[in-house]
Amino acid sequence: MKKLIFLLAVSFFFSSCQPKISVPFVDGLEDYPTLQKVLGDTAKYQVQIIYTQIDRNEHGNPLFTTYPFNVDDSRYFYPASTVKLPIALLALEWLEEQQFEGLNLETTMLSDSVRPSQLPAWSDLSAENGLPSIGHYIKKILLVSDNDASNRLYELLGTDYINTKLSEKGLTNTVVTQRLSFPISPEENRHFNPIRFVDKSGKILLEIPARQADRAYVVPGFPKLGQAYFKNDTLVQGGMDFSYKNKFSLTDLHGVVQRTIFPEAFVGIERFNLNEEHRNFVLKYMSMLPRESRFPAYDTTEFYDSYSKFFKFGTDKSPIPARFRLFNKTGWSYGHLIEGGYFVDFEAGVEFFVSAIVYVNEDQILNDDKYETDEVGLPFFAELGEYLYQRELKREKQLLPDLSRMKLVY
Repeated sequence: MKKLIFLLAVSFFFSSCQPKISVPFVDGLEDYPTLQKVLGDTAKYQVQIIYTQIDRNEHGNPLFTTYPFNVDDSRYFYPASTVKLPIALLALEWLEEQQFEGLNLETTMLSDSVRPSQLPAWSDLSAENGLPSIGHYIKKILLVSDNDASNRLYELLGTDYINTKLSEKGLTNTVVTQRLSFPISPEENRHFNPIRFVDKSGKILLEIPARQADRAYVVPGFPKLGQAYFKNDTLVQGGMDFSYKNKFSLTDLHGVVQRTIFPEAFVGIERFNLNEEHRNFVLKYMSMLPRESRFPAYDTTEFYDSYSKFFKFGTDKSPIPARFRLFNKTGWSYGHLIEGGYFVDFEAGVEFFVSAIVYVNEDQILNDDKYETDEVGLPFFAELGEYLYQRELKREKQLLPDLSRMKLVY
């Protein structure tokens, strides 16, 4: 077993999509039993990890050294809520492309319906003014991964816009083709609600008609997962078809987080085209904890600090110390737990990127609500985050990062 862990750890820290460099091997994983367990059975847990060290040059610019473990962008996993992050970013990019006076983050966005499968949205009681807007939807997405908020932005943009934009940015292992937790057919998911943006007096600033996608987007390989699944109350034998669900590879998730934190590290076409106000808005709510939000406000017994902060803190419901911030997006569904994030310790000058996915479905039955989330999934993320954090504390750096700007955003 020790030999296996040693080989896995060597593979993790020395395999890289960038030129390999020599790094000291860190002590074993004896203090991380769940991490040992998961890395010891990659086939069962379908684990993938991407860890990126960050060094700074004399100008403070980031230099990345990335170490992937068991990463395969062609191997399908269900990305769950992680796809909400690029949808939110693209909604801001779309907003900046519009040339309508008075159209901004806070402008009231009214979603109408023209098909039985569509639902209108004319109010939002969690907003201070009781009205929906792009900005408020993004807050809810980043704070607690709200499904309806993401679906509203999906309906605004449409799948042609979303998939074309992501492909142009080099995020080519992503397919967005469905609303979340909204059981309608693939055909209905290609239809998008009419939308009105109105000013405070109710005057229409921009009206967008009902639309239909030009093409059907399908996950390559027509993947099926599990050995059986429940459909309503009926157990169906065989794998569940994910061909018309979303795909968001771990490499693309990692890349989206990196583009958000350090857009200057990417060429212009690969970036999300956000102005400074909008980028700061995203960073603020990516890192904000539910208890720090007033509108929307959340019950902290349900939405505790680590509700959407798995790395290092996933098994602890106590308040996260102020020295730490995690700019991230999580997802969990069908036994998959995923997170991509930028981890910061302001006091120690620690920063790094880490993204991971683990599959915890012992009986291989989907939709039976029997997943080892608390027993394996969250402990895996907590131990991986702690392991990498301890490694970063010990890693010598020629220049410490100036993290003051990241501290200012929240």
